[in-house]
Amino acid sequence: MSAIAQREHPVEALLRPKALVVTVLASEALAVVLSLTHPLDADWPVRLGLLSLSLLWITITALCGLALCRPLLRRLPTTAFPWLALTLLVLATGAVAHTGWTLTRSASVSDDGYSMFMLRAIATALVVGMLALLIYQNYLQGREAAIGHKEAELAVLRARVQPHFLFNTLNTGIALLHNQPERAERLLLDLSDLFRAAFSGPAVGPLRAEIALAQQYLAIESLRFAERLDVQWVLPDEDSPLLDTQLPALSLQPLVENAIKHGIEPSLLGGRLEISIEPQGAQVLVRVRNTMPNPPSTSSRGHGIGLDAVRARTESFGDGSGRLQAGPDADGNFVAVLTLPR
Repeated sequence: MSAIAQREHPVEALLRPKALVVTVLASEALAVVLSLTHPLDADWPVRLGLLSLSLLWITITALCGLALCRPLLRRLPTTAFPWLALTLLVLATGAVAHTGWTLTRSASVSDDGYSMFMLRAIATALVVGMLALLIYQNYLQGREAAIGHKEAELAVLRARVQPHFLFNTLNTGIALLHNQPERAERLLLDLSDLFRAAFSGPAVGPLRAEIALAQQYLAIESLRFAERLDVQWVLPDEDSPLLDTQLPALSLQPLVENAIKHGIEPSLLGGRLEISIEPQGAQVLVRVRNTMPNPPSTSSRGHGIGLDAVRARTESFGDGSGRLQAGPDADGNFVAVLTLPR
């Protein structure tokens, strides 16, 4: 099963840094709301501080409990997660409320006051927890829909091998078959590997695998264009960790295909294609630059159409830190830059 098809467990999504920050901020917002249920007198800042501290401890305790139970949750159905999370929230609320009562209670307060205090705290935790789970359920459904959309886009990309590329490749193989059978055999093997990777590869993989796929594609196209295609690779060392950077499958090959179709093929003189990999802080830049035909052809104006699916899948990768920028540069070349988190 593909990495996209393997749905992320809810607890993993909840324990992401961005989700943790939102959860803590939501607990502080709840503290403000609860503090406003009492008059805004001189004691209000004290009540707000105590409520904020208490809810912060409840949130941290519940999240730590979920983190500790993560191995168990991975073995349980995802439907068990909401109830376990709610149980941990109630238990954390009860523990913090009891501790707070013990530290601040007055000797003149009866046990009935303690019972009412605990009942109100647990009832509030139940109501807030149910509302939070409802919101989180809607979030997960939206995330499932987004993942399904990305899977559909991946399926389209995998089925997007253009007929003219296949026909041209087969015609090139036929032309080579009699005079250069070794090259014809190499071409058919590269075509087989390309189709195998495109249709049955994982949904997410290392950059080195994407580079190998693009190299196989270019090896096929170089037989067709010969000296009209000048390919330049600027790659890091083979053992560089940059090549282990993860990215969505079929992210590089469509960029190379666009460069061939809209930059090299329309030109009678051919052109140059340059693919480079370079680090930039906590990111990796994958740059595909190609010369443009002069004068521009109708085909060369279609550059952006084939990039939309790659852009959408890249932007949804790595918590939204991936992106694709494409357009002409100052020298009149067309440049597509894929930015990936390291």
